Amino acid sequence: MALGKRKPKQDELFIPRAELATGPGHPFYAKLNEVLATAGFDGFVEDLCTPYYKEGGRPGIPPGVYFRMLLIGYFEGLESQRGIAWRCADSLALRTFLGFAITEATPVHVSMTMIRQRLPESVYDKVFVFVLSMLEQKGLLRGKAVAIDATTLEANAAMKSIVRKDSGEDWKQYLQGLAKAAGIESPTEVDLRRLDRGRKDKKVSNEQWESPSDPDSRIAKLKDGRTHLAYKAEHAVDVVSEAIVATTVTFADKSDPQSAPATLSLAEANMVLAGSETEIAEVVMDKGYHDNGWLAELAERDVRTYIPERRQKTRRWTNKPAEYEAAFRANRRRVRGNKGRQLNRWRSERCERTFAHVCETGGGRRSWLRGQTNVSKAHTLKCAAYNLGLLLRKVWGMCKPRSAKTGTAGLFLTLWAVWTLIAVMTRRKTDWQLHWLLAPGMLFLVTVMAVRGIHSIRSFWKNRHSLTGC
Repeated sequence: MALGKRKPKQDELFIPRAELATGPGHPFYAKLNEVLATAGFDGFVEDLCTPYYKEGGRPGIPPGVYFRMLLIGYFEGLESQRGIAWRCADSLALRTFLGFAITEATPVHVSMTMIRQRLPESVYDKVFVFVLSMLEQKGLLRGKAVAIDATTLEANAAMKSIVRKDSGEDWKQYLQGLAKAAGIESPTEVDLRRLDRGRKDKKVSNEQWESPSDPDSRIAKLKDGRTHLAYKAEHAVDVVSEAIVATTVTFADKSDPQSAPATLSLAEANMVLAGSETEIAEVVMDKGYHDNGWLAELAERDVRTYIPERRQKTRRWTNKPAEYEAAFRANRRRVRGNKGRQLNRWRSERCERTFAHVCETGGGRRSWLRGQTNVSKAHTLKCAAYNLGLLLRKVWGMCKPRSAKTGTAGLFLTLWAVWTLIAVMTRRKTDWQLHWLLAPGMLFLVTVMAVRGIHSIRSFWKNRHSLTGC
């Protein structure tokens, strides 16, 4: 066979449509389209968006296509709208998922921006509840025990652009004022850097500084240790089904006890709107949420708390209501019990896992939008996409498109390990040196396969009731 060489070709002027190349479609997106069609997703979002469009004129992008493009952003790990629009125009499988032929142009990122500005935040919340109701219909939603945790989202604003709230001075102008106050009439760049390096009160505060391009962002420390302008995203997760029942995006300088009540109330409302009859009876959080007033408020609502307390040398109850001490001691007793330890393990595993899916592999850690409302819209749809992925994985066994390669590699490694083990153990008796060399590795691989098999069987047994009628 001769070596083939790539040569530039000139496209024909007229191409029959039957000869155009079409993709078979991705199995995951084909199944997702089937699930959305069965649930009536397109009709629901069209009725939801009708009041925000006028009658007559050129038809815009169908709401079903717009929300599908946002779902693609999560499943493909894309951060920006430009990346989503380019990926949809480039992939034949995604064109099939959106319902566009090869001769049709897919929506551009500018159209996505106009639709996002047109639709209010309540529309995105209702789409999230609609997806949550799909989990309830399949019997996946439990909702009795809920875990709440928060993370930071990097804002689309730079620390170098912050200005003073009182005077509007940027960082360089602020340093020049300090230099003149110190007796330096015409400071150079070197003088400003030396002065800035030697200052003791170098910390910046959200009360004094803000970003002119994104005033809603706040100065905070990110998960990787960097100080950056950020937002705070909070999830309420069902610890049994691992579904996100509520999500909020608020200011990054808001403490955990201040933001948790709104998230818990939203979780209770979403459970009711999704059609679930289960009431939230147990709440699990980390020690950052421990607050005596918050504990007493939840105790009045007959909600059991499992919140570890912070380390403190002494505690005084003289100037506090009696309900505070009673709620504190009841929470301590529950946390130290076996159930409290189990729930806290689930919180650290399953609630943190939602942030790994949404923020890391889902492309939600870095926001390219500005304003708390816009960031909340994008994050809410990513959480809805996470719930859809959870539905397809637990009911139909469909993994995300980016996880298919990992599963194929794991299957190949498993088959290779079994084949190698059989080949090694069936060799001549004089090759025991090779046996002893490969036996530890083979034993490790067999152990890992056995553990994963047991885990899969346990997961199937736990969710066996939700698989009936699917």
